Amino acid sequence: QVQLVESGGGLVQAGDSLRLSCVASGRTSWYTVGWFRQAPGKERESAAITWSDGITYYADSVKGRFTISRDNAKNTVYLQMNSLKPEDTAVYYCATGPPGIGVRQSEYNYWGPGTQVTVSS
Repeated sequence: QVQLVESGGGLVQAGDSLRLSCVASGRTSWYTVGWFRQAPGKERESAAITWSDGITYYADSVKGRFTISRDNAKNTVYLQMNSLKPEDTAVYYCATGPPGIGVRQSEYNYWGPGTQVTVSS
């Protein structure tokens, strides 16, 4: 069993930066870890994913502004978010699952409770 807890969300203005953290406890074999987000009235979508071999994926909407990184010694994955826009407002979740999974949310079986990010214009 893996427990995930996100932190670092908050209320910021457009153009500001935030760094989200996802700390894992329990059976923490970090494989693929993803950051997903759900905006009000919209479906949850993938934002950024990191695989254990260092490969990363970014949604087009965040590419060039967000950076996902991991510190395996601290069982922590980060999401650095720069140049935030009002459309980045969402609840951000981190998730992980078994080796070899991809970008589909259904492949991730451990999820954190989420952290709210609100970007004002």
